[in-house]
Amino acid sequence: MPINLKNFINTQTLMSKLRDFQDLDHIDGVSISTICANLYSKPRDDLVMFYFRDGANYASVYTQSKIVSENIKWNLNIKSKKIKSLIINTRNANAFTGPDGYKGLKEIAEEIAIQLSKKQIEDEDQPKKILANEILFGCTGTIGEKYPTEKIKNNIPKLIKKIKYIQNKLIWMKAALGMMTTDLKPKLAMEECEIGNKKVKIYGVAKGSGMIFPNMATTLGYIFTDANLSNDILSKLLRKNIDTTFNAITCDGDTSTNDMVSIFSTGKIKNSIINNINDKKILSFDKALHSVLLNLSKRIVADGEGASKFITINIIKSKNDKDAKKIAFSIANSKLVKTAIAGEDPNWGRIIMAIGKSGVDINLKKLLIKFGKVKIVENGQLVKNYKESDVASYMKSQSINISINLNMGLKSFTAYTMDLTKKYIEINADYRS
Repeated sequence: MPINLKNFINTQTLMSKLRDFQDLDHIDGVSISTICANLYSKPRDDLVMFYFRDGANYASVYTQSKIVSENIKWNLNIKSKKIKSLIINTRNANAFTGPDGYKGLKEIAEEIAIQLSKKQIEDEDQPKKILANEILFGCTGTIGEKYPTEKIKNNIPKLIKKIKYIQNKLIWMKAALGMMTTDLKPKLAMEECEIGNKKVKIYGVAKGSGMIFPNMATTLGYIFTDANLSNDILSKLLRKNIDTTFNAITCDGDTSTNDMVSIFSTGKIKNSIINNINDKKILSFDKALHSVLLNLSKRIVADGEGASKFITINIIKSKNDKDAKKIAFSIANSKLVKTAIAGEDPNWGRIIMAIGKSGVDINLKKLLIKFGKVKIVENGQLVKNYKESDVASYMKSQSINISINLNMGLKSFTAYTMDLTKKYIEINADYRS
């Protein structure tokens, strides 16, 4: 199955090769199909299906925007305990499309249910009837444009015909490519761990490059595991780990109408039954899930629209989590901070500005600021041996680490962002061209 290189929007800036990505292979209970449904003016994969032939337990977190896409409404109305398929389309967000957008999803779900039920009869010893309310949707693209119901619906037979029961690195890559919009790079991550004495896999794919700022979830992220975990445990684990991963990133401070992160458990590994997320047997899985979520989150930031630098902002020794998060995002979303970093300007005064505008009360006499290992402010004053040339040299790095020590408590928070370049303006000015 060849990779559709047309999915790469700007190959000149795409430095990563296939070998740079982890070796996602087969995971029991997950099947994948990716096709071109001609949703774009030029041919590229734009419709992706994940098929769970025996069903999958699941949990999701969604955008908290007051205007949400029709697919989020559809997903929230799903009451089925198991999901049979996840369908993702690009090019169209199905947001602000009203009743027609929702009706389109219903028509597509009904067609998928019919076609997958036929496939069950063809392939399974004990075929099951698949229902429309066992289908989840992910939509991404332009807001307010008519949803291409007929194009997607007409391509469902083709999509199902191309389902691959055995996965490999190329197939996972193809799925990640099929989800992309303004992304330059596909986003994949994996971990292997144990629940009790049983080895399990956790695989993840995501898309996101712009309109990225957390609010319960950010961008589109899908996690798959062969572990046997209930919907309740999946939900608790996802919500526990989302705040320091997908909710710790920002590209431009804008929250999408379509944000969702979902986890699916096929139950193919017969691990110990977990009834409590504090069970020691789930500790390894918990850490591995966090690692996959953080890996995908960082890939989104690193691929932020027009990004040339990856920025980590560490707030430590805060009175509470809330204050640490406020300061971190005040810095991360500051256009003045982000443009200074893009210009490799050691203008630490913009950090001072961003801390001040956060609204958090701090003891200025205890403030310490570092860029990388270079100490700039200590005890609320510029250090005596400060050399701007040291910071200027550090600013040429592709990865910038800003550390703020408030010396007021024991709480901390880390945010991840990217710089703001002229390329960001070009990408968004030409977004619909």
